[in-house]
Amino acid sequence: MTESKLSEYRDSIDNIDAALIALLAERFKITQKVGYYKKQHDLPPADPLREAEQIERLKRLAAGAKLDPEFSEKFLRFIITEVIRHHEQIRDA
Repeated sequence: MTESKLSEYRDSIDNIDAALIALLAERFKITQKVGYYKKQHDLPPADPLREAEQIERLKRLAAGAKLDPEFSEKFLRFIITEVIRHHEQIRDA
């Protein structure tokens, strides 16, 4: 592999990483709104049924995209944990 090819691959990875960050930022903007909604309506920060449904849905999507479903579950659980933490902070503020 030539250095220019490696650089091309890395540039693509950098672009994808930037897109992932932008998407995560947008996702967290929306989950912040959900957190305030939950606070206004006295709903709990966590919703285990919704979380389980989302995990199963993403595992199916991952399998269809030839991505390890277990990896996608770990990734989503990490995000869910962070969202719940934010919702707890909103609730407690």
